[in-house]
Amino acid sequence: MTKESKINGLEIYNKVMDTALKIPGARINRSEFLTKEFAPFVSEQVILIAVETSTSNANIDPDILDKIAYNVLKYHIGIASGLAFLAGLPGGWWLVATIPTDVAQFYYNAMQLAQKLAYIYGWPDLSADVTNDDLKMEIALFIAVMMGNSAAVGAINKLAEELAKGVAQRLPKVALTKYAFYNTIRLIARWIGISITKDSFAKGIAKIIPVLGGVFSGGLTLVLMTQMGNRLIKHLKENPFKYDVSI
Repeated sequence: MTKESKINGLEIYNKVMDTALKIPGARINRSEFLTKEFAPFVSEQVILIAVETSTSNANIDPDILDKIAYNVLKYHIGIASGLAFLAGLPGGWWLVATIPTDVAQFYYNAMQLAQKLAYIYGWPDLSADVTNDDLKMEIALFIAVMMGNSAAVGAINKLAEELAKGVAQRLPKVALTKYAFYNTIRLIARWIGISITKDSFAKGIAKIIPVLGGVFSGGLTLVLMTQMGNRLIKHLKENPFKYDVSI
């Protein structure tokens, strides 16, 4: 049996995200973010409605939402491509406790971007009052959508449907295990973990840009972050989060 066949994708995902969560700023403050980003475009009253409910409830012009979303994406693309993702990864790093800095930084960046885009398009607070384990599972859905996983699209829509049943800014203060699709989320997280190993991830993205000396480079991360961000924006625009106020 090869080392690759022994890869535990869920363990890899958890290792990478645990490392990313230790970096300051991994959890985005929804209220502060929305207030700062929307201040140049709408009134304080509109911002207050967006913060207390959602941007959809605040009836903000979709063009403004898109403008802010693409500005945020541009910012994160700049960060991703500017980082020193130059060193090759040692074979089998996923089998040890240490996560390469470039991998952790990339997914830290993706984690921040996912939260910001979700809040722009109306989602409630993903990180407040939830454990790291729940946050990792929530973020797995967004990152998987960013990576083009079709199963994640159905799962994230299901999560939105469950959350929309309560008019609140924050996720329920209970574990995601209460939802029947939790095992699906775990499978998606496992898929992400396998995708970010050196062999499977590098070979998969080699069709986009040749990989020379390591998984990441400035140009490679620019392309990846651009594609990932655009996928999530497209999904969020086509599947706007709306609260079910009838409940």
